[in-house]
Amino acid sequence: MAQASQRIPAVAGLFYPADPHSLHAQVAGFLAAAMPGEMVAAPKAVVVPHAGYIYSGAVAASAYAELTQRRDTIRRVLILCPTHRVYVRGMAVPAAQSFLTPLGAVAVDREAWLAASSLPGVIVDDQPHAEEHAIEVQLPFLQSTLDHFTILPIAVGDADPAQVAAVLEALWGGPETLIVISSDLSHYHPYRQAQFRDKATITQIRQLDATLDGEQACGAGAINGLLLAARRHHLTPHLLDLRNSGDTAGDRSRVVGYASIAFSDDNNHAHH
Repeated sequence: MAQASQRIPAVAGLFYPADPHSLHAQVAGFLAAAMPGEMVAAPKAVVVPHAGYIYSGAVAASAYAELTQRRDTIRRVLILCPTHRVYVRGMAVPAAQSFLTPLGAVAVDREAWLAASSLPGVIVDDQPHAEEHAIEVQLPFLQSTLDHFTILPIAVGDADPAQVAAVLEALWGGPETLIVISSDLSHYHPYRQAQFRDKATITQIRQLDATLDGEQACGAGAINGLLLAARRHHLTPHLLDLRNSGDTAGDRSRVVGYASIAFSDDNNHAHH
């Protein structure tokens, strides 16, 4: 079966503007307005939401704004997301060699792809990626904050957190490698109840407690893998923003929670 070498956008014009100029302007606006949260020393990993930009773009921007000082350093971005449409046992990397957005194409990192696809629990399949929005909506932010970078998109399905951590470990690299976990928090609770639930989830993440479930975060599998790896590498999570759709663009009867969290090695950075 012939595989397309390029993955075309599935949610341009739905989750974010399809017109490159409007998209560029919207992302630039979010980044300019991003309020610095806790100061973060060179984040190694970020957890960011993946709803339509009017709902979660401002929250995501608080993490991406932290990357601009490292736009020359970061060369490779591992992007992990849940699978919203296709059941995957384990994890899936795409056969596609690049992901297209209205801002241009982003190449899939060949070396990382070869390393990942040989690991236990990882399959090569374009299907989980074809209609999946959770990685796609991150790309215009990366294209707006980094200079030259490749990506490794990983759709995390029914996977053991230790297996996810093993993939991260194999591709950990140095300062040139950034990990992006695409995940929303609680789904469709009333506003106050969602705030309460999401705060509890954040507390668990701060404790590097890798037992999140899908009710707490749709990307729980990927986050748990990161938390195991973060513990091993002594990374500290910093909450940059925590809001929900009732704060941004939705009504408050049934909301979706969004957080931006950056993980950094706070003990080991040199002050130049």
